[in-house]
Amino acid sequence: MKIAIDAMGGDHAPKEIVLGAMDAVSQIENLTINLIGDEKKINEYLTNSKNINVIHTDEVITAADEPVRAVRRKKNSSLVLMGKEVKEHRADACISAGNTGALMSAGLFVVGRISGIDRPALSPTLPTIDGKGFLLLDVGANVDAKAHHLVQYAIMGSIYTEKVRAITNPTVGLLNVGTEDGKGNELTKKAFSQLKKAPINFIGNVEARDILSGTADVVVTDGFSGNIALKTIEGTAMTMFSMLKETFMSSVKTKIAAGMVKSDLKGLQGKLDYSEYGGAGLFGLSAPVIKAHGSSNRRAVYNAIKQAAHMVEFNVTNTIETTMESIDLEEGESE
Repeated sequence: MKIAIDAMGGDHAPKEIVLGAMDAVSQIENLTINLIGDEKKINEYLTNSKNINVIHTDEVITAADEPVRAVRRKKNSSLVLMGKEVKEHRADACISAGNTGALMSAGLFVVGRISGIDRPALSPTLPTIDGKGFLLLDVGANVDAKAHHLVQYAIMGSIYTEKVRAITNPTVGLLNVGTEDGKGNELTKKAFSQLKKAPINFIGNVEARDILSGTADVVVTDGFSGNIALKTIEGTAMTMFSMLKETFMSSVKTKIAAGMVKSDLKGLQGKLDYSEYGGAGLFGLSAPVIKAHGSSNRRAVYNAIKQAAHMVEFNVTNTIETTMESIDLEEGESE
C-alpha cells in the first residue's frame, strides 16, 4: 500500500508531517509513503527513510491562494503533485493538511469523482460523550445541495462508518430543526422522503443539540449548515476550556483544585481531541483523499495516515461505487 502526502501543507509542515509519516511506516505493515515537497526541508526531520520516498518540489499552495486558480497555475505544487500520484496509480490514497479549497479542487480536477456521485462531501469524525464519535457530512465541500446529494452523502458515510470505523449497521440521521417527520425546509423534507427509501439504517431527523451525545453514527446535512455546525462545536470546545482555565487559575484555592483534577481534565480534553480521529475524508472521489487539520501534530498526521490506510484496505471507494450503481436516486428536482 502506498500513500502520497503533501509534506508542505499545514501550520507545522514539514516537521510534524515527516514525524507522523515515520511513525506510520514503523507501525503499519506493508506501508510506503511518498512525501512531496522541498527535499532539503523534509530531510531536516527525516531520520529514518525506510519505506519513505521524497519527491522534490519547491512550489507550494498557501492558505492565501485562491483554490481553483492555484491548482490550475501551480501544477508543480506539492498538493497538485500529490493528487497526480494517485491519478497516475503510483499511490492508493493521499493526505494534505494544507489549503482545504485547493485540496477539494485537486480532488475534483486531478483525482476525479466516483461514477454516480454528483458532488463529493467533506466528512470529519467528531467526538461524542461515549467516546464513540460520529461522522458529519457535508461540512463545506458544497454549500448548496439537492436532496439526492444528501442521500449520496448518507450512503457514503454509512459505508465508511461500517468498513473503517467497524460500526455494524450504523445509524444515519438528517440534521434538522426538529425530530418530527415533516420538519424543516424544502430540502430536508425531500431528503427525508428519499433517505427512508435508501439502503441505509435511517433513523429520521436529529437536532444539533443531540449530535454530540451520539444520537446517530452518521449525521447528514448540506455543506452550509454542516460548516456552521462544525465551527460552532469547535468554537464551543475552545471557549469551554478557556473558561475552565480562567476559573481554575483565578485563586489559590482553585489552583489547588486544578492540581487535584489535572488528570481528569486531560482525559476530558482527550475526548475532544481532533487528532484522535484522523482527518476529514473527501468522500465521493475515485481514491481516498484525506484533509488533515491545518494545525495537525505528528499524532494527528499518523491517525490520518491510518485512516487512509483503512480506507484502502477495506476497499471503501469501490464499495461506494458499486452501491451507487445498484440504486436509482431521484434527481428530477427543480433548479
